[in-house]
Amino acid sequence: MNSIRPLFSIILFLLIGTFQVYSQKKTTAFRVNESISIDGKLNETVWEKTSIANNFIMLEPENGVPESTERKSEVRILYDDNAIYVGAILYDNEPSKIEKEITQRDNFGTADHFGIFINGFNDGQQDFRFFVSASGVQMDCLATENGEDFSWDAIWNSEVKITDYGWVIEMEIPYAALRFSKENVQTWGVNFFREIRRFRQKVTWSKIDRAVSSFINQAGILEGIENIKTPTRLFLIPYTSGYIESNNNDTESTFKAGMDIKYGINDSFTLDAILVPDFGQTAFDNVELNLGPFEQQFNENRPFFTEGTDLFSKGNLVYSRRIGGPPSASPSISENETVETYPNTVNLLNALKVSGRTSEGLGIGFLNAITEKTYARIRNNDTNEIREELVEPLSNYNILVFDQRFNQNSSVSFINTNVTRFGDFRDANVTGIVYDINSKGNKFNISGDLKMSSIYDDKKGNGYSTYINFGKTYGKYRYSIASQYVSKDFDINDLGINFITNYHNVAANFNYRILNPTKRYNSFRLNANYYIELENTTGKAQDHWINMNINSSTLKNDFIGYGFLVSPFVTYNFYESRVPGRPLAFPATANAWIYFSSNYNRKFALDVEPSVRIFDQENRLNYGLFVSPRYRFNDKLTLIYSTNYNRQNSDIGWVDFSENDIILAERNRTTLTNSISGKYAINNKMTLNLTTRHYWSFAENVQFHTLLEDGTFTPNNNYTNNKDANFNLWNFDLSYSWWFAPGSQITALYRNNAQNFSNEINKSFGSNVGNVFEDNLNHVFSVSLRYFIDYNKAKNWFKKV
Repeated sequence: MNSIRPLFSIILFLLIGTFQVYSQKKTTAFRVNESISIDGKLNETVWEKTSIANNFIMLEPENGVPESTERKSEVRILYDDNAIYVGAILYDNEPSKIEKEITQRDNFGTADHFGIFINGFNDGQQDFRFFVSASGVQMDCLATENGEDFSWDAIWNSEVKITDYGWVIEMEIPYAALRFSKENVQTWGVNFFREIRRFRQKVTWSKIDRAVSSFINQAGILEGIENIKTPTRLFLIPYTSGYIESNNNDTESTFKAGMDIKYGINDSFTLDAILVPDFGQTAFDNVELNLGPFEQQFNENRPFFTEGTDLFSKGNLVYSRRIGGPPSASPSISENETVETYPNTVNLLNALKVSGRTSEGLGIGFLNAITEKTYARIRNNDTNEIREELVEPLSNYNILVFDQRFNQNSSVSFINTNVTRFGDFRDANVTGIVYDINSKGNKFNISGDLKMSSIYDDKKGNGYSTYINFGKTYGKYRYSIASQYVSKDFDINDLGINFITNYHNVAANFNYRILNPTKRYNSFRLNANYYIELENTTGKAQDHWINMNINSSTLKNDFIGYGFLVSPFVTYNFYESRVPGRPLAFPATANAWIYFSSNYNRKFALDVEPSVRIFDQENRLNYGLFVSPRYRFNDKLTLIYSTNYNRQNSDIGWVDFSENDIILAERNRTTLTNSISGKYAINNKMTLNLTTRHYWSFAENVQFHTLLEDGTFTPNNNYTNNKDANFNLWNFDLSYSWWFAPGSQITALYRNNAQNFSNEINKSFGSNVGNVFEDNLNHVFSVSLRYFIDYNKAKNWFKKV
């Protein structure tokens, strides 16, 4: 026991750390009784009566330097019973050079920006951030130290004016877009942000020290707001949409109608619900030819599952694509039967979530979703009779999170996910505790988790995972060391995603960064990493490497990065063989890369990244090249082209089983992806958007092998099945979007797509492009209308009737 006390004292000292006091700026809001016109002019006399927030400090590139007197910033705050009003004058001695590209909402583009960051509880934990560009485009997000969530959209009003001395911003932010306590006297955390794009300068009113890893708790204070009431936060967003889908087989039309509901249960918590959801206009997935043992993971594009989900991401236990994803079961068929149709997705019937945070820092999140029964159609080859088999029953998905924040920089969370499938189908439950604790001076961090999974099916079993990380998070030199243990039966795949289990690892990182520009660099960061992962049962190394990389930006704001990764010893892949306990030996490797990204402020910009990977195996070599030029014709029109070429020579992977043998293929694989994206902004409320992608990948087998017990392999000249693969995929989206009123949008989308797969290799690029267009191209045209209704305004409509 005595030997533990000194260690405990050291850890306690590191966690308490060196107490660092930030001198907080203060500004005062002034109550207004007259109407404020949001026109970007600040011509109401009341603006002159309120205090000015000025003397901004540079965030980057020269952290801590006062803003230029030629480009000074002044901000004023007014408020009434319904909203706060922000007036900002951003001086610029060269107003003609203010960048003002017009983009879609939440896309910053190449433009100057102004933003206000509001923390209604002044707890240093979460900001509501509202930005507007010099072209008048709005961006908003929820921000924590884990990042910014721009899928969150609030309803607020803004207007900008370019003047002969700079530009002026006027904003109206209703209280319904914020969260704050019921206290008569409000004290909010606040910061103001400005980006001067042509210099790549960012300045803030309250100084943010980049040597400190935590930014939100370095905000200033907004005082003066008194005797306001939290409004009724009830928003109804009815929608209607129509689809016409056509291909060589037939043409179908579909009409949908539903509603999203957002209701503020109290000043802290919000209920979001979708009734009869429609996700038909979400972005397409970048599907690839998948020859590996694991499923391809896709981004979540459905707004309900991306907006305000910071609480639900705690512990990385949720992969929301599981909800409404492929069925969980496969049909059982006899020798004379064929699966005629197997659905790729399961229909989502409805979903709701409740989330928020109390004034004591307790965050609570609850998400529930229900999916419908789903059947596969099976044909009897002898009689042609069709039968249906249930592959996904009525299913219920639940996520529950409690997240307690404290000390303005730390948190402990409890997470539970549960999937209940009705009938004799698999159920699952996962529970986790996650902690993230920082010293008072934000100089040291200790974080980690403890998780348990429980599966309820024929196998029934519990699995465990635990992780711990300790690091220095302050200054130019930082480091961390971490370790994780995952048991064999740990399985979160019913509502989360994990690929490998039954291992333990150790990871270490050291990094150096400059905090202010030097004679050569605006930014510079060097990372050195070490990682080793051992399989629990055999003790064999599954992964073992050392890496060093550098990321930097020059004084001309061109970005350059390069690095290498070396895995000096043989490791073992326990999953490629598709047979538990049969590893495939993976040779020692070394790979290197370099990337260059020129300054996007220029009309023409270019991204380039070549890479190479060599193997301690005869003829085995990977290399690739990514090139993406972009051209901004003017503030309205931008086009981006990208091409990505990758070649894998003598790659080794599983292809089949033959009697008791595991058959591997030595194959040459080529992948070429071409994409074009572009936008034409008619104005800051109306845009045309283009996204198109052609993906082509083929794998040609040059030699088959048999996997041996020790993980090596030997040639197999008896196996003759054709396991070559040639895969093409085409996607095209052209959309028109008009935000015709706050929160209300009309979107028209034309989409076509097709894919083909063959075991016959065709190495002609032109033929592959032609074939995919001939292979039953699917056309979809859809129009969607969403209209935002605020209860506070709607009730006045009825009073006038």
